[in-house]
Amino acid sequence: MKRILLLVLFVTTIAQSQEKIFEKEVKKISNAIDKITQQHKDSLKVKVTEINNRLESNKITIDEANALKKEAAEYHAIQIEKAVSTQEQNLQQLVQDKIDEKVLSSEDEDSKKNTFRIAGTEFNFDFSNDDDDDEKEKHRRNKRTTTQLVFALGTNNVLTNNKFSSLNDSEYKFWQSHFYELGFTWKTRFSKEPSKRYFKYGFSFLWNNLRAENNQYHVVNGDETVLSIHPENLSESRLRHVQMTFPMHLEFDFSKNKKYSDGEVVDRTHKSIRFGVGGFFGFKLGTRQYIEYKDAQGVVVEQVQKNNFNMNTINYGLSAFFSYQGCGLYAKYDLNPLFKNTETRNISLGVRFDIN
Repeated sequence: MKRILLLVLFVTTIAQSQEKIFEKEVKKISNAIDKITQQHKDSLKVKVTEINNRLESNKITIDEANALKKEAAEYHAIQIEKAVSTQEQNLQQLVQDKIDEKVLSSEDEDSKKNTFRIAGTEFNFDFSNDDDDDEKEKHRRNKRTTTQLVFALGTNNVLTNNKFSSLNDSEYKFWQSHFYELGFTWKTRFSKEPSKRYFKYGFSFLWNNLRAENNQYHVVNGDETVLSIHPENLSESRLRHVQMTFPMHLEFDFSKNKKYSDGEVVDRTHKSIRFGVGGFFGFKLGTRQYIEYKDAQGVVVEQVQKNNFNMNTINYGLSAFFSYQGCGLYAKYDLNPLFKNTETRNISLGVRFDIN
């Protein structure tokens, strides 16, 4: 769960890159040199004052005072030289970075104000409202494809022989068996003209969890996987399988069209009721079973069992959602059995967030 939340936070939190500006960095280095010089000058003044006080008190002779002043001056001069040398190296590196185009000039800053990076890839958005952006605005209006970050979560369970009534006899905890989905989608309008119909497609990663009832856990018995009662009193019995899926939906978006001052009418998305029907296909990336209990000495024992548990590698099914703006209800049903040689199929119900 923590990894999933961190991943969501990573994907949904988009921060602007901290690009260095050449002129600003030069000014920082200059200020640093001034600060270093002033600090050592102030320290030298304090020492000279102390030496003069000792001379006036006849604690040292004038020759000793001059020698101490000279020694203090030489010491601070050396310290200034060392510190300034470091800043000079920083300046040389900055100049080299400017040559290598790793540092922006002030005239480039405006074009980078809305730049950010994800996994080493740079993205740039221009939100300017200048008159010379009319062509960009026109292109944006006529854009048929938009992108969304998708996050969904909810509960898992299984149906036997495709019967909803089998949920009453399910051997899995309904509210404790969770799923989490994180993905990226594209949404393309079918027609060139404003429309309510879209083809929504993309990819996502899915974490499915099934928690067994009645102190049971999954046991591999040849080419079958069965639920058996564990000899210890289990505090955790969870089977998790991770999938990569490719969802596809026919989406109807009833957002009200927008009319611009020049009379052009364009469609807007994610402003009203939406619903989508379709399906998905994908494959499992891995399966693990988590077992936890206390032994006779009261020591907490945690086990992580890695196995495919006779699960089908390829999975496919049906899915649908009903949303208002970016939030809605979500349902998925696997058409292929969860385990080989069974008629048990996974079903998921939850909420879905499409961040447009």
